[in-house]
Amino acid sequence: MSRRYQKAKVLMPKIEKMLALGMTQKEIEKELGLEGDRPIHNLLKRERRKERKMPKQRGRKPAVSLQEYKYENKRLKMENELLRDFLQLTGRR
Repeated sequence: MSRRYQKAKVLMPKIEKMLALGMTQKEIEKELGLEGDRPIHNLLKRERRKERKMPKQRGRKPAVSLQEYKYENKRLKMENELLRDFLQLTGRR
């Protein structure tokens, strides 16, 4: 399967200039003779993804100090004990 839009590096400056002039993505698409499903949108989205250096982080931030580690460890132990007691009361374990 061949790659589409291999001229992306050449087209990007032209596209950015046209966008700065106020042209719509459809007009730019027709001007440059690009075909497909929203090629300008996909090209701009790909470029923005490349510019983003740090990936998104999910979940809690890691604890910073030893005191925070101890607090989180204590909290997790209490949570485990609570869940264990709940399972015993419901007869699942």
